Amino acid sequence: MNQIRTFIALDLPPAAQESIEKQTKHLRQTLGDDVIRWVPIHNLHLTLRFLGVTPTSHLEFLKQTLTQAAATCSQFDLQIGGLGSFPTPKRPRVIWVGLHAPAGLNSMQQKIEESAVRLGYEKEERPFSPHLTLGRVRQGIPSQDLQKISNTLMSIQLGNIGIARVDSIHLYQSDLHADGSVYTKLFSAPLR
Repeated sequence: MNQIRTFIALDLPPAAQESIEKQTKHLRQTLGDDVIRWVPIHNLHLTLRFLGVTPTSHLEFLKQTLTQAAATCSQFDLQIGGLGSFPTPKRPRVIWVGLHAPAGLNSMQQKIEESAVRLGYEKEERPFSPHLTLGRVRQGIPSQDLQKISNTLMSIQLGNIGIARVDSIHLYQSDLHADGSVYTKLFSAPLR
C-alpha cells in the first residue's frame, strides 16, 4: 500500500505572506536561527487538519470531503495579527501569528475533522485554534534561551498585519527533507 504524509489547509495570498514577513522580521532577527526553526514565509498556511501518514487509496475520499466542505462555506477574509506561543508564553514550543475568522471557518473545519475520523484518523483532542506557525523552538535548548524567547515574545507587539482573502481549501502532500518540509498541492476545492 502506497502512503504519503498529508494535511488540509488554507493558503495565504503572496501579499499577506510578504506583510507577515515584514512585520516579523525583527522577531526573527532577535531570536535567530539557533533556537528557532523558522517556517519559510512561502510555506505559511492555516492547517485545518494534519492527517499524517495517508494511504493513497484515501485521496479520492479526501477530495470529495474537501469539495463538500468547500460547498458549505462562502469565500471569507482572515484578519491577521497578534503574536503568541503554544503551549504557554512561559514554555514556548511553537511561535504563531494569530488569525480572526468568521464562524463559518469553525464549522468547515469541524466537517473536515468528522470526515477524517470516519476515515480512521484519530480524533484531534485539542480544540481548533486558527493560527499561522512562524517557527518551532528547537528541543533541548538551555533554559536561558527559553527565557529569552519568552521575554522577547512578551515584549514584541504585533498589531493588525492585514487581511487575507480565502477562496479555496487545499490538500497537501508534505515531504520531509533535511533542510525543511516541501509541500506539494494535490487538490484544491473552491469555496462558493
